[in-house]
Amino acid sequence: MSFRMRFAAEELLRCRFAISPLRETQGAIRTLSRPDRHGYHLQWLRQARAAAAGLDLTAFWLLAPESGHGPDFLHPTPTVPLAALEDETAAIRGTDPELAREQIAEALTQTPGAEHTRRGRAMLADPAGTVRQLAGSYEHVWSALLAPHWPRLRAVLEADVAYHARRLADGGMQRLFTGLHPLLSWSEGALTIGGPPQAGVPQPGGLVLVPSVFFWPGAASAFDPPWQPTVVYPARGVGGLWARPEPAASTALVRLLGANRAAILTGLDAPTTTTALAHRHEMAMSSISAHLSVLRDAGLLRSRRYGHQVLYERTPLGIAMATGGLL
Repeated sequence: MSFRMRFAAEELLRCRFAISPLRETQGAIRTLSRPDRHGYHLQWLRQARAAAAGLDLTAFWLLAPESGHGPDFLHPTPTVPLAALEDETAAIRGTDPELAREQIAEALTQTPGAEHTRRGRAMLADPAGTVRQLAGSYEHVWSALLAPHWPRLRAVLEADVAYHARRLADGGMQRLFTGLHPLLSWSEGALTIGGPPQAGVPQPGGLVLVPSVFFWPGAASAFDPPWQPTVVYPARGVGGLWARPEPAASTALVRLLGANRAAILTGLDAPTTTTALAHRHEMAMSSISAHLSVLRDAGLLRSRRYGHQVLYERTPLGIAMATGGLL
């Protein structure tokens, strides 16, 4: 199936990126149900198996058909660049029960026999209770399986956003979508997802692009009202997420900068936040901030703001020093 979403010029001005803990939680649940299809996450699966054994994920799996799509109310559009899980689950809890029942029923019919299971019948009989239960279950899954790894995951997602934001600045929407995902293409004010384009569907409100660590290798779109049109795509850097060795700083760089600053500079191969760096190097936030300040004042790093986050990246001089070009 393919889709073509058409945007007016003023709507393109509202296109934005967002990072969604809820989408990562949904992707993690999907990965647990189909581990053979997610080789990049085998190390995480080994770590998560024991914690996942104590979670009841049956309802999520019943509402995630192999083909088709699950209930739209479970996928609220992130309203800010870096959403908080509690805000996203609050949006789920605000779903009208009648709408929830309608979408649950539609999702269950796409998995043979699901609507006749005990859990399926219970969800249809009490949609309001099901909405509350699903929102609470997302929070339990997040706490058990993803919260301990969130600094690492967020660093990959933020680096992806920074990379594609530079492509957008360099070449506009066409350059952005050329490198976003093989299924996505941009032409004449329209975004095509999938095969040969169908008739373009006008889309109000711009477009939200959501990178995901766990949603791989495909891309997905959602554009039914009242949600803002959204595309979820695999983030860059997933291949080295769980077992990425940090490059060792050279002896000369350590003598020049000190061990900690040399390690920070050498390992900063993508734009990263202070929080992610503190987690990666097992240092206090205050210590990381002090080291970053020194490296930036020396012209080896630069910082820029994305939403509420500040991303640090190496300058050309910093790259040359980290890779041995000047030492």
